[in-house]
Amino acid sequence: MVKLQFVVQWLLSQVETPLNPISASLLILFSLLFLIKLNGVLSKKFNLLPSPPKLSFIGNLHQLGGVAHRTFCDLSKKYGPIILLHLGRSSIIIVSSPDIAREILKTQDIKFSNRPHTSAAKVILYACNDFAFAPYCEHYRRMRKICVQEVLSVSRVQSFKYIREEEVALMIQKISRSCSMQTPVNIAEIALTLSNNLTYRCALGTKSEDDNKEISEISREVSKLFGALCFEDLYPSLRWIDVLTGLRSRFRKVAQDIDTYFEQVIDEHISKTQGDDSKQDFLDLLLRVQVDINLTRENIKGLLLDMFLAGTETTATTIEWVMAELARKPSALKKAQEEVRRVVGLKSKVGEEEIDQMEYLKYVIKETLRLHAPLPTGVPRVSHIHTTVNGYDIPPNTPVLINIWAIQRDPDVWDNPDDFIPERFDGSSTDFRGQDYEFIPFGSGRRICPGISFAVAIVEVAIANLLFHFDWELPGGTNAEELDMIEEFGMAANKRTPLQLVPKACFS
Repeated sequence: MVKLQFVVQWLLSQVETPLNPISASLLILFSLLFLIKLNGVLSKKFNLLPSPPKLSFIGNLHQLGGVAHRTFCDLSKKYGPIILLHLGRSSIIIVSSPDIAREILKTQDIKFSNRPHTSAAKVILYACNDFAFAPYCEHYRRMRKICVQEVLSVSRVQSFKYIREEEVALMIQKISRSCSMQTPVNIAEIALTLSNNLTYRCALGTKSEDDNKEISEISREVSKLFGALCFEDLYPSLRWIDVLTGLRSRFRKVAQDIDTYFEQVIDEHISKTQGDDSKQDFLDLLLRVQVDINLTRENIKGLLLDMFLAGTETTATTIEWVMAELARKPSALKKAQEEVRRVVGLKSKVGEEEIDQMEYLKYVIKETLRLHAPLPTGVPRVSHIHTTVNGYDIPPNTPVLINIWAIQRDPDVWDNPDDFIPERFDGSSTDFRGQDYEFIPFGSGRRICPGISFAVAIVEVAIANLLFHFDWELPGGTNAEELDMIEEFGMAANKRTPLQLVPKACFS
């Protein structure tokens, strides 16, 4: 009460004109209500997220050695399914439970529909005017609608069937040349070339080795930069260190390279004569609807870059992991090959229409996506307002990572979670399209990856043809149990050691 009396006396002292009794009473009343409210806020006890012990200045950075999603998983086993990590002056929330993932991605999806804007995203992705990091707003919803209904729709993906067939045939020819010499094939390289060529032709319509190489190198540099240690994100006052290390100049250079490349491509598309609508590429479609949904050139360039970043490396990585898991388990390899060859019969190649009959092949791909999600921690989300999750207070603007890798290996959900068992999906309705929160390799909710159909179509036809045309062995002296199955550091789950396999042609 003494505090209230002091505040009231001070307020009255600030008023130059004497107050009448009514005004003075109202002032006292509002002051009292304000103090009661303020006292309630200050006395409220927040239920803070569990967090590992931290060190001053660096927080929990010293505990993040090794591959991030594996380290997060170990910390979650010790401190709980939702934890807060302090990274320098910043913080991040790690979720490792399907139930909590459901709460964030479904129950509170609208609150967590935004992305944190990292230094790399702001410089490289046109101030986050792309699709992946764009703020969740009406403009984002219009972009998503055109991506889902036009650019990446099931019918549009089907229209690119002839491109997939041509590029897969080229891949098979290249592997066949290695068969006579019985030399190992770098599966990572083969898969990345296929994925790059397919994405390039579907996105930009042309086929040029030089252009393809240029955009592939740009995409690879962007992936490295997004995984690089950026002091500005951890310690904003130390951004000058990024200048000294050359990171800022690398940001600016790759941003300039991207802009120059896509400006030229867009100008060429605008000037060319429009052809058959059924064979329009992604850029043709974006230019066609540009005015309708108010797309700027920056939006278009950002969308194109997203397609290359999301459509090449992750797809190639999945193909490599499928072959690695099959190489480690010969019985599964044999079973998958027998199914593919039985369905195809006497034909000389696998047709996409036949893949729907290959149930075990689909189980193999599902099990690989369970063990090796393309983005093990997904793309971070953020809520701009205070909320609570699982009973804990979530401060606004704190990035949230869903540890998909940990969720999909949760022993409370999956039997023998670390083992490759495709048969676990036999008779199961569990799918990877965002409705089953124990299995979300492509994310879920409003920010789910819109390119699922595009990516899965490539993986299925590639694996089916690899199994149909060739028998596969590990190089001499390599033990299947000793095969390196650890990921390298980075956003994507790239295999640390590229997979080498020896092909043997099954048909002359």
